Amino acid sequence: MLSNLGGVEQLGFDFGVQPRKLVRVTPAKLATWTDCPRRFRMTYLDRPAPPRGGAWAHNTLGAVVHNALKALFDLPPERRTPEQAVALVNRQWKSEGFRDADQAAEYRGRACTWVHDYVSSLDVDFEPLGVERWVSSPTDRIVAEGRVDRIDHRDGELVIVDYKTGRHVLTSDDARGSQALALYALAARRTLRKPCRRVELHHLPSGTVAAWEHTEESLARHVRRAEEAADEIDLATETLKAGGDREILFPPVTGRQCQWCDFRRSCAEGQAAAPPLEPWDLLAP
Repeated sequence: MLSNLGGVEQLGFDFGVQPRKLVRVTPAKLATWTDCPRRFRMTYLDRPAPPRGGAWAHNTLGAVVHNALKALFDLPPERRTPEQAVALVNRQWKSEGFRDADQAAEYRGRACTWVHDYVSSLDVDFEPLGVERWVSSPTDRIVAEGRVDRIDHRDGELVIVDYKTGRHVLTSDDARGSQALALYALAARRTLRKPCRRVELHHLPSGTVAAWEHTEESLARHVRRAEEAADEIDLATETLKAGGDREILFPPVTGRQCQWCDFRRSCAEGQAAAPPLEPWDLLAP
């Protein structure tokens, strides 16, 4: 009988040891920390947060396209036409960050062309398992979570689809190296209880798809890097709460990225590292 074993320690339990706290992270948080710990602090920890810069035209453009495609898949299949996609771009359109009305009109026209051609190439009768779907999965040390643009179900497996509207054509190396896509794949298979290995970057301006088939080993490598970054974030955050020096715990990392940092006006090192950009300078030429 258990009562004859002399105590709970002999059963293998240690009620004095608390389970390790899992750190909740998103790909955006991890990327911000890796790019610049100071920007991480200003984004997620400082309250009140420092003032941000204004809107960027390329971000406005990307958001419009994403919102239009989300709205398209909210419609019944028979209404998911290229013409409807164009109408949704026009309905969703915003002009924040553009130089003037003429530039905004030019890129509005480009966005309409991109989604028209993209939807023309799709079999829109299929139903994605997720559109702007929030997924989450614990590992030994973190809870990885985030919102996926689209999750398809093909041949019994999930496929992560990420829309891109940037100026550069993407390759399979971009898909392979994307920590965000890897964590989405891990979280999607946990959330939806189906295998998930394939990740895709759909670059609308070029009409190309960059894809990668992950293995368990490649996913594990991404998880290890995410866990290491999360440990660093957690240690710096807890030390800051205990009275640590924020400048030592969250140092700036300067470089070209300082040109488009939202907190540039609050960072002397960033201002000295690179000249500022205009809000429309990151648009595709």
